Amino acid sequence: MKLKICGMKYPENILEVGALLPDYMGFIFWEKSARYFNGTIPELIKTVKKVGVFVDQSQEDILEKVGKYNLQAVQLHGHESVEFLSELKNQLPKKVEIIKVFSADENFDFEVIKPFEPVCDYFLFDTKGKLPGGNGTTFDWTILKKYNSKKPFFLSGGIGMKELKAIEEISKTNLPIYAVDVNSKFEIEPGLKNRNLFSNFKRKFDVANF
Repeated sequence: MKLKICGMKYPENILEVGALLPDYMGFIFWEKSARYFNGTIPELIKTVKKVGVFVDQSQEDILEKVGKYNLQAVQLHGHESVEFLSELKNQLPKKVEIIKVFSADENFDFEVIKPFEPVCDYFLFDTKGKLPGGNGTTFDWTILKKYNSKKPFFLSGGIGMKELKAIEEISKTNLPIYAVDVNSKFEIEPGLKNRNLFSNFKRKFDVANF
């Protein structure tokens, strides 16, 4: 299971956290976010994939950021359509991964994801809240029993140290969980991560070898 840390903002902190070798590191390019990124990404170790997070933004904006920051993945948090993803997929460099996000609660209908299967590499399930992401709360993971797709997905939403046991339990299921995505539970302030706390989490995460 891979590990992604999202909402990075400050160069020195990016380097500190990047040195811990998360598989993915996310940068939010949605201007309304408290973690909005508009700086320079320092040189990271090549195994750390840079992810651009977008919310209902134009293809032009996404493609511009992919080129400017040499992104290896784009994460779409808005109401992007299948057609939008299909067109974007055709324009992106082939190695750039597409992650489509769905906000989940007990009423989520997993049938809505089916049409997106051919146009993205991964799904990401986040907690339904006031904001498109970074709400700091977990959703009821038992609803994932209804997941009827083979498409690998990221598990997100308020994941912190206390969720390690739950991650271990859900990893024993047949669900195609590809990665765990963390953010707000490791913050000193929006965009600034607690390196030591994340280091502790990653060490336990790696030892568990989910």
